[in-house]
Amino acid sequence: MQSVLLDTPAGITARLGWDPKLSEHDRKRILAREIVSAQLGIDEKAVRIERESPGKFGFHTQLIAEIEGQEVPLGIRNANFRAATVVAVADPAVPIGLDLRDAHPDEPTLHQMKRHSHLLDENDLGKLIAHWTRVQAVRDADGRGARVAADHVRLDSPLTKGWIPDRRVYYQLADLSRDSWVITLAYGAAPA
Repeated sequence: MQSVLLDTPAGITARLGWDPKLSEHDRKRILAREIVSAQLGIDEKAVRIERESPGKFGFHTQLIAEIEGQEVPLGIRNANFRAATVVAVADPAVPIGLDLRDAHPDEPTLHQMKRHSHLLDENDLGKLIAHWTRVQAVRDADGRGARVAADHVRLDSPLTKGWIPDRRVYYQLADLSRDSWVITLAYGAAPA
């Protein structure tokens, strides 16, 4: 699999990988293993990436890293789109969310984006995609995902901060886009 390190804010490491021959489950584990082993300065073979046990029905499990049977205190998030996967790793106290998509969405995706957009000009494809990926990344960082309607997410004008009005948490937004992939990272501050 080919992968590249993405330019991320301090304290967060992210990689984008793509390979149509690998499943999304394999891609995210490979990328997480690469990041964790590089951060800890150990051989990739020493890192085991597993999914946490689901807490209840409908619970979207996250990846966890283990070394010699001990969980490594890192938060791992991922997003997948077709043959591509992006994985971000940070301190588990830092809320992070990701969105990954092709720069050329199909008609059903465009229709969904326009239906939930707050933009005045929904015909500017670049602005629409930038808006939509940021909304999705905020929903992912919030942790409630699809339980929060996309049109409830708020973004500031320069698209650098997002929030959901029923919570007092603001997420910084970073554009990690690479090649034909539009990638957005939403991240909160570590607790003081």
